[in-house]
Amino acid sequence: MSKRESLKILTIGNSFTDSLAAFFQQVVESAGCQLHFERANHGGCELHRHWSYIENEERDGVYSLYQDRRYKMREILAREKWDVVTVQQASHCSWRYETFQPFANNIINYVHTHAPDAEVCVQQTWAYREDDPRIRPGNEWKYDEGYIQRAVEMGAAVPSGSFTIGQSGMYENLTKAYTSLASENNLRVIPTGYAVQLTRQYAADKFTPYDESLMTSLKWPDMPLQAGDVVGQLHWRKDKETGEMKLGRDTIHLNQRGQYLQACVWFAFLFGAPTSEVTFVPEMVSDSDALFLRQMAQKAVDEFKAE
Repeated sequence: MSKRESLKILTIGNSFTDSLAAFFQQVVESAGCQLHFERANHGGCELHRHWSYIENEERDGVYSLYQDRRYKMREILAREKWDVVTVQQASHCSWRYETFQPFANNIINYVHTHAPDAEVCVQQTWAYREDDPRIRPGNEWKYDEGYIQRAVEMGAAVPSGSFTIGQSGMYENLTKAYTSLASENNLRVIPTGYAVQLTRQYAADKFTPYDESLMTSLKWPDMPLQAGDVVGQLHWRKDKETGEMKLGRDTIHLNQRGQYLQACVWFAFLFGAPTSEVTFVPEMVSDSDALFLRQMAQKAVDEFKAE
């Protein structure tokens, strides 16, 4: 694919595309390209919930459920001549393909109807960091009861029981799910999740899960070691009830290194240009690390096969 100088891109997703807001614009512009980027996202939003919002908007003229509840999905799709519209599953369902359908196909067909010139792409999301309690060795993944109740009410297929799944298992299953969706609909896959796995594989300093007791035994401002992963970060915050400082963790979202990696993947994949053209480096990422992340982004785009 020849290099594209300008793109209009819309995401229908959740926080796993909200993370692009950090650096995507700067990455694209530093390579001499132009980007109009908008998001039709809701935090934690599953495909079945997106489709329920669209159906509600279609049934009742009062509802506008996107972009701070100011616009309907059909209005957003018609507002611009979009080049690319992306879809994805929420991370907690990403590794169970039965949670994708029929909602994914419904959304894809809706986009084709209201933005017929746009290419629909699938973002492959990523596996959680190894210190996420749900994928730690010996643990079982259990779906939140509130999620199950909401999903059933909306007609979604919800896996029953508990599941043992590590980081590699989560990655392998979500990759199968996304590639199946792409194959069924003849769509391309943006390999963000593969890029994350590559950084984990090739990082000079690999993330090592810490003793869980540190979460309660450490005192501010000490933290467990967490270098080596582009996903997750630990943080101190004041407990609202006790007034004491408490150590918390995010084991699922991209940190600033990951946000830069994601932006570079999307740039290389959608603009058809090498990441070597990117000159922007975030303030909190060293020049040598930025080079490594750009290389991993390019490797992911070059190698990933949606089979």
